[in-house]
Amino acid sequence: MPTLDWIGKKAVLNHHKQVPYRLLHCDASLSAGGPDAGNLLVQGDNLEALKALLPYYAGKVKCIYIDPPYNTGNEKWVYNDAVNSPEMRHWLGKVVGAEAEDLSRHDKWLCMMYPRLALLREFLTEDGVLFVSIDDTELQGLRGMMDELFGVRNFVANAVWQKRTSPDMRLSFSTAHDYVVLYAKNSDTVRFRKIPKSKKQAAQFKNPDNDPRGPWVSSDYTAQGYRPNQMYTIRTPGGKEYRPPPGVCWKNVESVFLELVRDGRIWFGKDGNAMPRRKTFLSESGGNSVWTWWSNDEVGHTQEAKKEVVALLGDENAFDTPKPTRLIRRILEIATDRDSIVLDSFAGSATTGHAVLALNKADGGQRRFVLVEMDESIAASVAAQRLRRVVEGKGDAVPACGGGFRYCKLGEPLFDERGNIHESVRFPELAGHVFFTETGAPIPRTPRRANGADPHPSPLPGRERGYSPLLGVHNGKAVYLLFNGVMGDKRPNGGNVLTGAVLRELPDASPSQGEVTVRVIYGESCRLGAARLKREGIVFRQIPYEIKVT
Repeated sequence: MPTLDWIGKKAVLNHHKQVPYRLLHCDASLSAGGPDAGNLLVQGDNLEALKALLPYYAGKVKCIYIDPPYNTGNEKWVYNDAVNSPEMRHWLGKVVGAEAEDLSRHDKWLCMMYPRLALLREFLTEDGVLFVSIDDTELQGLRGMMDELFGVRNFVANAVWQKRTSPDMRLSFSTAHDYVVLYAKNSDTVRFRKIPKSKKQAAQFKNPDNDPRGPWVSSDYTAQGYRPNQMYTIRTPGGKEYRPPPGVCWKNVESVFLELVRDGRIWFGKDGNAMPRRKTFLSESGGNSVWTWWSNDEVGHTQEAKKEVVALLGDENAFDTPKPTRLIRRILEIATDRDSIVLDSFAGSATTGHAVLALNKADGGQRRFVLVEMDESIAASVAAQRLRRVVEGKGDAVPACGGGFRYCKLGEPLFDERGNIHESVRFPELAGHVFFTETGAPIPRTPRRANGADPHPSPLPGRERGYSPLLGVHNGKAVYLLFNGVMGDKRPNGGNVLTGAVLRELPDASPSQGEVTVRVIYGESCRLGAARLKREGIVFRQIPYEIKVT
């Protein structure tokens, strides 16, 4: 199979494996709605953010949509298209080396994208899919990269999106379209939903005979070819007779046709003497099959997208290159279930989050989104504010969709260069990571103190006095963390080792937390034997080796 090569490829092939795992810190002041809605907006370099999110969402994301820089050379205040931001310049210079001096080259775009795409694949469910918006500038390189990462057989389609409504008269050759490239994690398992009929399509259904089953359309009742048992004579209610025209036959054998007549599914025209046609009812027609031409009257255009952002945020926070909500909604409609997780690691103005919230309101779904935006000003002033107004509404102009999201920033690396828990990691930060990776649910309260004290003052250096080792209970599983002297023992590593004495001091779950069937205890080591652990219903996980990172 042909392969794609570029300057710097060797430097980035395994770079995603070397990116450190970082913890996430949530900022309540920039969050909105219910904290348990399960939606995240993460501010930070998307490569590091993806690595930080991987322990929580690996293999759980049904649909990924990204709108990366197109590498057209346009320098804007938003994600710059020449891959020339200070953050990207620093990354390329550090990872790729001296070859990164010319940042307008296609090689550098490929160096930036490859490790991100490699990580994104790890998030997908077995039936998950990845959509990428792109134009002609990097389409060829993108396809070559994704063929290598996903496999040629997992290419699904390259949809053409009509992004403009009219030609740009300033140009001799005006571009009317972008692409949406689609790959599957496993093409053997992926299934796509039909597209709901548009209002224009639904309006084509009429009911001239007042059929109680509602509006319908009719279709030709002939089929190509010659089949002797489908060449019978049809007599209309008005007495006129029809034989199949030359070169065709009727669609069904006569017994099936007569059953359709009895069921009122054959239309002979208003006078009862027209050529027979098959009726299809709107209530039974379902949706439309997906095809690769996405016209702007169906999925929106760039002008519509800008108007959406201005309506929510005003001209002062206008975003130059948003995608229309209808475009992302089309993707969600064909590629997600009502409880799917959706990921967008080039979030920009948060159109993907907006589309998820709006579709949930429309169909009662419980989809969740995870968004990543590198630029701090865009994340806080554009993406977070847009999501807040979608959640809460904005007067009569923008109805409230409900839901909520948490705004997070990247924190410290979880591990130091020796593979130990980094010395700057505090108990509540590790607690949130451990509880989520163990249960798949956010920690009930972060941080949780045993005595109800104010959680914000810094604890004594090197230990976390006052916090409870019981992090919470989820589906019968009680999760404990012995870390940084949480039990109050001032000796080095005191209380971080599971002994008989420590076990007796561990708090029990309250009845309100539900029945506990197993206790999972994280600690630096365990002095209890396997027989006692089994008798006590305990699963011990050693820190740092059994903290999940994949």
